[in-house]
Amino acid sequence: MKEDPHSIGDVLDGIEDLGDRRENVCVGDALDAFDRRSFGPVLLFLPLIELSPIGGIPGVPTFLAATIALIAGQLLFGRDHVWLPRFVERRAIKGDRLAGAARRLDGVAGTIDGWFRGRLGRFTKEPWPRIAALMVIVLCCAVPPLEFLPFASSAPMIAIAAFGLALMVRDGLLMLIAFALSLGAGGLVIALLASGSG
Repeated sequence: MKEDPHSIGDVLDGIEDLGDRRENVCVGDALDAFDRRSFGPVLLFLPLIELSPIGGIPGVPTFLAATIALIAGQLLFGRDHVWLPRFVERRAIKGDRLAGAARRLDGVAGTIDGWFRGRLGRFTKEPWPRIAALMVIVLCCAVPPLEFLPFASSAPMIAIAAFGLALMVRDGLLMLIAFALSLGAGGLVIALLASGSG
């Protein structure tokens, strides 16, 4: 990807391009494609993988949540670019599977991209990105216990994707929506865990 992505469509185009060009796509390849200085696209890209059919593979949601939490922690503490351990960067997905998953999300992406762009900008400036990063870490902690329930781990991932998009397009309204989605995901986690223990 030659330019920084500014929409979900841009991110999906980058994913498709990677998948079409490579037999296997490593996490490190995606970080390089989306610019390691840009936390927003990375925080959007990883949840989109979980929301695709790839997220149904056992262990994938928890791995993605751990990776996202590590990235969000760097944003929280003011790091200026994304770093991941080498063994995480080397984790790979089949290129054709990744490209196919991205294509399935194209329609939804086009609709969402038309909604959000640069409103309430004060909610995308400090300290809001760091508050968002903290919320993302909390959401990631909810993913492992939800992985055992069909589609349940998608709830916190949707909120994380909203944070990533809000940071990428600098839309404060979407940032506020992401916080609301986080509360909803938290309520769902509590309800599911309570029903499970009952």
